[in-house]
Amino acid sequence: MDTRVKAVLEKQGYGLVGEHSAVKPCHWLKRALVEGGTCYKGTFYGIEAHRCLQMTPSVNSCTQACLFCWRFQGFTGGALGDDPKFIVEESIRLHRKLISGFKGNPRVPRERFEEAWEPRHVAISLSGEPTLYPRLGELIEEFHRRGFTTFLVTNGTMPETLESLDPLPTQLYVTVAAPNREIYQKLCRPSIPDGWERLMRTLEMLPSLGTRVVIRHTLVRGWNLGHVEEYAKLDAMAEPDFIEAKAYMFVGYSRRRMTIENMPSHAEIRDFAIKLSEILGYEVLGERSDSRVVALSRRGQ
Repeated sequence: MDTRVKAVLEKQGYGLVGEHSAVKPCHWLKRALVEGGTCYKGTFYGIEAHRCLQMTPSVNSCTQACLFCWRFQGFTGGALGDDPKFIVEESIRLHRKLISGFKGNPRVPRERFEEAWEPRHVAISLSGEPTLYPRLGELIEEFHRRGFTTFLVTNGTMPETLESLDPLPTQLYVTVAAPNREIYQKLCRPSIPDGWERLMRTLEMLPSLGTRVVIRHTLVRGWNLGHVEEYAKLDAMAEPDFIEAKAYMFVGYSRRRMTIENMPSHAEIRDFAIKLSEILGYEVLGERSDSRVVALSRRGQ
C-alpha cells in the first residue's frame, strides 16, 4: 500500500490488514456499546450493531470516485493477493483491538461488551470496491465458517465477480446512485469506460442470484434526487427484495466536493420512497429519520 495512503488511513482510525484490507468500527457500533440500540440495518434487517464487524478487502482500490463519498479517495490500486483466512483472522483481531477500550467503560454493560468481542455480522464495505478482490468467495466462505452473516456492498461494476461468486453473501447491497448514464458519469466518476454498462449487466443478473438483494439509492439534492420513474425502471429490472432510499450526508471528505445544500431532508427522502413504492408496488418497510433513510420491501417479503 502507498505509504501516504497508509498514513492517512491510520490517522483516521482504520486498522490495516496486510497489503490491501482494513477494519474500522463504525459510529453506530460505538454508540450501541454505550447506549444500546442499533443502526438502521438493525431496524430493517435485525443486525445487532454492537456485534457487527466493518471491513474491506480492497481499501485502496475502487472503480469509481463518487462526488458524494465521505471516504478518503486515495485509490492507488495494486495487487489484491492476501490470503482470505489471514484477512479474516486479522480483521477480527484488529476489530477487538479497536474496541478494547470500551471494556473499562462503566457505561458499557459487561455482557454487551463480551458479545461485541465475538462479532457475528460482517459488513464487507467500508471503503473501496470489494468485488475487485479476486478471492472474495473464499473470504465470504471463511466468515460463514466462523458463524458470521455477511453483508456485501458493491457499486455493481464487476458483474463477472458477482456471477461467479460462491458462496453468495447473506445479503447483497448494490448501490444505484444515478438514474441514467449522463448523471452517473458526472456524479460517480467511473475510472473505467463502461461503468454504466457494467452496472446494467449487474442489475439484469440480480434476479437469478439466490440471495437477499438490496438496491440502495444514495440521493443528492441537485444531482440525482427525483427521476423516480427512471429509478423505478432500473429497480424493476433488478427485482430486489428491498430498496433503500438514503440521503447523502454532508460528512467526511465529501465536504470538499459538496455543500450542505446537497443533503436532502428526511421528508424529501420519504417523498421519493413513497412515489417509488407506488410505481413498483413495494411496501414501506420502515424508516429512520436520524439516518434519513426509508426502506421498501416486496409485498409478502
